[in-house]
Amino acid sequence: LFPLPVRGSEGLYMVNGPPSFTESTAFQRDSGKNCKAVAFSKDGSLFAWCNGEKVNIVNVTSAELLRSFDLPKAVCLEFSPKNNVLATWQAYTTAKDGTAGTPNLQLHEVKTGKCFKSFIQKKMQNWCPCWADDESICARNVNNEVHFFENNNFNTIANKLHLQKVNDFVLSPGAQPTKVAVYVPGSRGAPSFVRLYQYPNFGGPQSALANKSFFKADKVTMLWNKKATAVLVIASTEVDKTGASYYGEQTLHYIATNGESVVVQLPKNGPIYDVVWNPNSVEFCVVYGFMPAKATVFNLKCDPVFDFGTGPRNAAYYSPHGHVLVLAGFGNLRGQMEVWDVKNYKLISKPVASDSTYFAWCPDGEHIVTATCAPRLRVSNGYKIWHYTGSLLHSYEVPSNEEMWQVSWQPFLDGVFPAKAVKYQAVPSELPSADPKPAQAYRPPALRNKPVTSSKLHEDEPPQNMKPQSGSSDKPLSKTALKNQRKHEAKKAAKQEAKADANQESPQSSASQNAPRSAVPAVTSGDPEVDKKIKNLKKKLKAIEQLKEQAAAGKQLEKNQLEKIQKETALLQELEDLELGL
Repeated sequence: LFPLPVRGSEGLYMVNGPPSFTESTAFQRDSGKNCKAVAFSKDGSLFAWCNGEKVNIVNVTSAELLRSFDLPKAVCLEFSPKNNVLATWQAYTTAKDGTAGTPNLQLHEVKTGKCFKSFIQKKMQNWCPCWADDESICARNVNNEVHFFENNNFNTIANKLHLQKVNDFVLSPGAQPTKVAVYVPGSRGAPSFVRLYQYPNFGGPQSALANKSFFKADKVTMLWNKKATAVLVIASTEVDKTGASYYGEQTLHYIATNGESVVVQLPKNGPIYDVVWNPNSVEFCVVYGFMPAKATVFNLKCDPVFDFGTGPRNAAYYSPHGHVLVLAGFGNLRGQMEVWDVKNYKLISKPVASDSTYFAWCPDGEHIVTATCAPRLRVSNGYKIWHYTGSLLHSYEVPSNEEMWQVSWQPFLDGVFPAKAVKYQAVPSELPSADPKPAQAYRPPALRNKPVTSSKLHEDEPPQNMKPQSGSSDKPLSKTALKNQRKHEAKKAAKQEAKADANQESPQSSASQNAPRSAVPAVTSGDPEVDKKIKNLKKKLKAIEQLKEQAAAGKQLEKNQLEKIQKETALLQELEDLELGL
């Protein structure tokens, strides 16, 4: 039933997912208005929330209360991947006399409920320690070093990764061995860099699996693919020195664990809005460029595979199985979504979820939730559940004096839901289609009774397949090959020209315009130089003839083409002189 927790000013409650969409009776609604945070365990079996008094953990299936912690100020919660630890964070406060405050990051053992370690963690950003998927390693950034703990033993630091100033790090997903991507910002003219290491080999730069340095980076986002073979790094500056964009500047780098690294070349200038890996780990989609934005899928060689053209979009979301891709325009765009079949690159549907601030795929790979949440938007808060074929299955809007802060799906481990064939036919729904009325462009009173003239600020580019066709070779032609190809085509054209000339000889001899040259019999002078000149002159006159026909048909000629036509009499005279001299 995929329960969805809904958190807002109406309290915290669970809604049963498709097909019923009713409120869950198993989970007791928490009506307090102070619910600060919720968290599911990775497998979706446990659910925790803090309500301003306590942090509670329940079993999702039975709704039985398993643990309760007396932490009224907790504002962040997270489970470790195997559900052994619940991490909680509250704002850090110093004592009145200015001495260090109490530790505000606490790690609780879920089984026993005891707090087995607490740390001082001043910043809310990256507050939570990171675990490897099997919990054999846990890491946190402390004073520009990464500290590693093993098997949830937090009393001993098993390893340290010490570089001059580690700003951020990300552990790789999946099985051992765990890899670590670290980012060190540049200083005093030195470039920033991202390095990949394999735990626990941290002995200097030589031990790194890969290294990529770059300028123009105030912050970076590092994205591992699911198979932990490569990282995509979005490097951004706060300010664009050229003044072309108020988003700052972004560049996209690809770094593989085998040491390869490359800058991903994006054909359109402008911001990078979103970058997302396909769950199959061999492709990624980038949404980029000044509006209307382009979206392109690249392979691991960073070559474009499919270009979706341009459109009003700033986000991309692959389904959990990677078989469907949604391109969407949320935030300051109108909420248009394009749902694509990834295998065949065919458009499935184009639903519109206006004013959405949140989007998430259901773990079944079939359903989608979109929501309008406060504080991003404080009006028309609510959520909608869709099928990816475009059908709106359920819609809920909170009363006008209430707010909704969060909604999410219960997670499931990979493999619980098998991948299904992609559907194109919209699934039946009891709700009417959610297509909004197209907004009419403003027309001044003077133009209101006159016919509408459509004027576009820009032409949208159509989608196109970038894969090389099966018949053609993958590699571009070399200079010599291109030269030979051109020669071959020129010879072919000359042959056809000669044939056409032979066919035209007798019937057109009386035609008025062609008379001067086609009436002349093809006689050779015996001097190859003279013959060559005659041939060239005839060729030029033929080109002039074609230009005159184009001008007669109403085509606007270029300046150099008009000059060619003016030279016709001089060329005719020259040809006559040469032929008379035979």
